[in-house]
Amino acid sequence: MSINLIYLIAGLAMLLAAVLPAVLDRYAVSAAMVLLVLGMGIGLLPLPEGMRLDPVVIRPQVERVTEFTILVALMGVGLAIDRSFDWRSRSSWASWSPTWRLLAIAMPLTIASVALLGWGLGVAPAAALLLGAALAPTDPVLASDVQVEGPRVDGENAVETSDDPGDSTGDGVDDNEEALGEPVDEKDDVRFALTSEAGLNDGLAFPFVTAAILLASAGSVSSWGLHWLAWDLVGKVVIGVLVGVAVGWGLAKVAFRSPRRSLRLAEQGEPLLALAALVMTYGLSQLVGGYGFLSVFACGMTLRAAERNHRYHRTMHEVVQRLERLLTLIILLMLGMAMTKGVLGELDWRGVLIAVALVFVVRPLSGWASLRLRARPADLPGGLGRRETLATAFFGVRGIGSLYYLAFAAGEHAFADERWLWSTIAFTILLSVMVHGTLATPVMRYLERRRERGGVARPA
Repeated sequence: MSINLIYLIAGLAMLLAAVLPAVLDRYAVSAAMVLLVLGMGIGLLPLPEGMRLDPVVIRPQVERVTEFTILVALMGVGLAIDRSFDWRSRSSWASWSPTWRLLAIAMPLTIASVALLGWGLGVAPAAALLLGAALAPTDPVLASDVQVEGPRVDGENAVETSDDPGDSTGDGVDDNEEALGEPVDEKDDVRFALTSEAGLNDGLAFPFVTAAILLASAGSVSSWGLHWLAWDLVGKVVIGVLVGVAVGWGLAKVAFRSPRRSLRLAEQGEPLLALAALVMTYGLSQLVGGYGFLSVFACGMTLRAAERNHRYHRTMHEVVQRLERLLTLIILLMLGMAMTKGVLGELDWRGVLIAVALVFVVRPLSGWASLRLRARPADLPGGLGRRETLATAFFGVRGIGSLYYLAFAAGEHAFADERWLWSTIAFTILLSVMVHGTLATPVMRYLERRRERGGVARPA
């Protein structure tokens, strides 16, 4: 394959990435499906000299690219969620009920089920736990078809920037007046649940990946279990959230309310604040020992909480979304090429069984169990009817986060089953993209029509 052909293919792929979301909007085909299949087709061609697609060989590159892609996606998810969260409000906690249930019940059940299934099929305990931890998180990158579309603002009273001298903050509202308009909220609890779950569970999977590394390297749980429980499972989570909230609050204070006009980036409409925020937050969180993925999502949520009706949130989200789309394009094409260049070479019946069980049995059942346990009434925020519960439980898309966690763990410890793990995870992603991508559009449209007809009506 010549360099000129590479440019041509890359250009056509970028064009596809730009037009596919709109073109496929009404069809039961996702952009991820098309890009993955396109990558598999390109992989049938000879590769340029020196180009390697073996994930074991290029593991550091895979880790860094997938890491940054997840960070971009998490910032986008944090900015996209309209439902606010106030830790002091009981009703706020209740409106986020599906998220807490999916994280506290469905995710541990998924990790345990996949790990036990792998162990029962002859996989080493540490590798089985790593497989469960890597496959447990739903993906904030590939699940766009079942997630919220982006930040909404009150159409009539959206805050604009102002040159009014009485407006010292530049947020379009006089200092002595309140912003007009009702606060926005999510109308679709299925999309909200899947989006918020994806925003948080990438970071919350990290302790279990660490446990797999410790089990492989340090041996018996008795030698590291208590420290892992106190620090990896609790301490680093708390630090990660606090760092994200602190950075997001500080940046929002500057961007929206700085006394100096030159620092009020919201007034200027400068969207690069979102990218600066995600890089800064991740770096600081990692330096102080927190989970950076959680920090970035918390930062995005905190930025979104500031001046909720300001169009600047939409501006930031759009630039993040475009970067995410470009990074996703690169990863899906490379993954598709790798699938026809040998990454599935170690796949056996055990890997196929685990992938099928995860997509069709483990995730749906664990999600259903978590959401139906003392379920919140469907006519309240955070409440899901039976059909909505089934859809939320089923659409646990697996994707780029799984690649990152395997690359990270393999860099920390040499797992004997590494190539089998790569094959199994790659096949699981392929299966998830095809199954969920095919069903997402018709299922979500059915639920939307049902909600519009009043099937899940809420009091005003």
